[in-house]
Amino acid sequence: MQEGLHSTGSDVRRGVRLFFSVMVVSCCLAGQPAVAQLVPNLGGQRAGISAFQFLKIGVGARGVAMGEAFVAVADDASSLFWNPAGLAQTKENQVFVAHTEYVAEIKHEFVGATYHFSDVDAVGLSVTSLHMQDMEITTETQPLGTGRHFSFGDVGVGVTYARKMTDQFSFGATVRYVEETLDMLKMRSVMVDLGTYYWTGLGSARFAVAISNFGADVAPKGTTTSIEGTETSEFQSFSLPTLFKLGFAMEPLQSDDQRLTTSIQLNHPNDNAENVRVGIEYAWQNTFFVRGGIKRTIGQRFLGEDETSEESFMLGAGFRVATSVSTITADYAYADFGLLGALHRFSVTFTY
Repeated sequence: MQEGLHSTGSDVRRGVRLFFSVMVVSCCLAGQPAVAQLVPNLGGQRAGISAFQFLKIGVGARGVAMGEAFVAVADDASSLFWNPAGLAQTKENQVFVAHTEYVAEIKHEFVGATYHFSDVDAVGLSVTSLHMQDMEITTETQPLGTGRHFSFGDVGVGVTYARKMTDQFSFGATVRYVEETLDMLKMRSVMVDLGTYYWTGLGSARFAVAISNFGADVAPKGTTTSIEGTETSEFQSFSLPTLFKLGFAMEPLQSDDQRLTTSIQLNHPNDNAENVRVGIEYAWQNTFFVRGGIKRTIGQRFLGEDETSEESFMLGAGFRVATSVSTITADYAYADFGLLGALHRFSVTFTY
């Protein structure tokens, strides 16, 4: 018994040392000039060249409040967005609903449901939507409006499968159909998310790797008419907003009443600069939750202002209550977007 306790304590201490080692390395990377980056800053020169930008909007108040450093934490239905392998970490069937009040009066919605076939197999279905009010069309000759309006919106439908290959390693994949409408033009694509989740055996330390929105380039379909009356039906193609994520998480504090989860994540997008995200979650009696997180672009000061991005810090809280028919978790997140203002996110999870 004493040998087992000693072994567990050693594992926890090794896990804590490993976590802080990763933290130090990432902080050093975030504070170094771009020329010293771990990953070449190729994306920084390609900012804004990918389609379906709504797929980059974080889903769920819990993950966002932790600075979106969630790929190695994902253990609820929001893993349908963050890391499909995390679906195998969930223990209950869940329905997840999230709403985001985005910038410029844009609304972002996400609905997901998960179901476990067995202790090792799980599937999920998700629907993502971004929508806004119709906008009036203006031209050079009619700057006050033509009397016509146009609509813009995105929708995505994904099917996810995840499996525990061993007690330590899980794998998951999502196939997603996405459609974007801009007035008379439409873009359609089928893309894939792939994720892995690995428990190291050192206390609660785990690694996760995921790639999101992987697929072929897309181009708008339809016909537009210019002011001169010229019709155009051929358009430039665009890449998908592919994102590679590497994360590490662990609980340096865990008891019957309290839990402290820490997480750090390196993101490598194909259309922007690499960035580091750090998040923390404190849980009391697995009922009340407080969260915080930050994002820093590689090359920027980790503890200073990020001069290359409006994203800065995130805060949030939540609570869980058990009823006779379901366990309900409600979460809220606040994100500071600098000149663009604040973003508010709400999400609710139901078990069944």
